[in-house]
Amino acid sequence: MRIEHVAFNVHEPRAMAAWYVQHLGFRVLRAMDRDPWTHFLGDDAGAGVLEIYHNRRDTPPDYAALDPLRLHIALVSADPDADAARLIAAGASKAEEVRLADGTLLVMLRDPWGLALQLCRRIQPLLPGPPTAPA
Repeated sequence: MRIEHVAFNVHEPRAMAAWYVQHLGFRVLRAMDRDPWTHFLGDDAGAGVLEIYHNRRDTPPDYAALDPLRLHIALVSADPDADAARLIAAGASKAEEVRLADGTLLVMLRDPWGLALQLCRRIQPLLPGPPTAPA
């Protein structure tokens, strides 16, 4: 088994999808142009998919009220400090950061809708792939 996608019920899926495309480098894989406005967004590595929609059968969580340790989307970043500054300028807000002794850097932000985003530069990546640590 492998993860196909992770889904989030949100209040403004169209605006959120546009922000993720413009500022996080995601691309729209599929989108509905009617309620519930479902968007499947693929990451730039072709490895992860997020589904965002507004299904009125259940109220979207108040993501801003959730501790980022309870729920966050972790994104690989070669330069979390620069990416954080760029995303904050685009409407995100900073929550916290963790700098580990081995050089790992984890910067926690919130997107403009309050969903937590963690920018990760790990010295030892969780999965195989190109290293994210600076050369």
